[in-house]
Amino acid sequence: MSASTCPRYEVVVVGGGPAGLTTALYTTRLGHRTAVFEGEGGRHATVNHVHNVLGISPDVSGRELASHALEQVETYGGDIYLDIVENIDTVEGDYPFRLEAAHATVESKRVVLATGFRDHSPDVPGLREFTGRGLYYCLHCDAYALGDGSVYVLGHDDDAAHAAMTMLNFTDDVDLLLDGRDPQWDDDTDEQLRAHPIERVEPKVVETYTADADDDRFGGLTFTDGTTRDYLGGFAMYGMTYNTALAESLECDLTDDGAIDVDERRETSVKGVYAVGDVTHGQNQTAIAIGDGAYAGIAINKDIRRFPLSLETIDSLNAPGSDTSDSSFTAPGSSPQLRARMRRMQDRTTNPGLRGPPPNR
Repeated sequence: MSASTCPRYEVVVVGGGPAGLTTALYTTRLGHRTAVFEGEGGRHATVNHVHNVLGISPDVSGRELASHALEQVETYGGDIYLDIVENIDTVEGDYPFRLEAAHATVESKRVVLATGFRDHSPDVPGLREFTGRGLYYCLHCDAYALGDGSVYVLGHDDDAAHAAMTMLNFTDDVDLLLDGRDPQWDDDTDEQLRAHPIERVEPKVVETYTADADDDRFGGLTFTDGTTRDYLGGFAMYGMTYNTALAESLECDLTDDGAIDVDERRETSVKGVYAVGDVTHGQNQTAIAIGDGAYAGIAINKDIRRFPLSLETIDSLNAPGSDTSDSSFTAPGSSPQLRARMRRMQDRTTNPGLRGPPPNR
């Protein structure tokens, strides 16, 4: 597809999780033509209950939150591509990034990578089926749900040991499951762990079972020595892999642990490329991801908005022979299509009884 026939945007966001959609919401509402690419629903869409987000009921799932956020972005004028970006190239011109997805190619002035990370799941038959209802990955999100219960922590490194010790703040019944592997924590962690009332279980885990024959809730785990242990739930601590393939193809710098390195504006080492959310820090928190998206959206707006004109631009406009009719210096500084959306939303705000979709772009 030639550059002249590609849809062009000021901002393209790759990833439809809380961070990416918040960036898109900000840039769209700040008057920039914005698109979001989301092909698989993302890791956040697998969350059964959204926690730690002020004003959001825990009855809301990650998929429901994402669906509502996508609708918001569209309502304000953003474009949604249910597609996976496979490649990003740099090209000459005012739109220096060309993004190629399975079913679309677009060009953009700015790119935002919100590609997240992948948890390393435990190799226990049947356990992944209990993700979000017996198998968890984030103590900050789900320790509350396991208070006063019998809890397992699967893992054999420092992170697993510290997670097990941390869970003692919520319950006095914590098992650290080595799953047939040798511990990899250091001597200090080993000494610290032995001082805590945690049972270390060495045999390999071979299967899961439900609470009873008529109840599909998580019940517990079976081990190679034939023993079984009932649990309310627990955590797998096997690390993560950051989804940085697109960032690496653009030669963005990474941190020592493999995340995309960004500054306080959430811009990468490559000018015009931003990154937000878990792919930059792995904090695994919706609220932090939303904050990242807001930071990036505001920073991008300051970077590419038309007004206020810089002193250098004003000097060039005042220079003898300059073309003061150049449309790039005409107010308002956002497109007629987006301003039509703004007027429609203003009408809906002042007249709550008004219904119907915003005007077409």
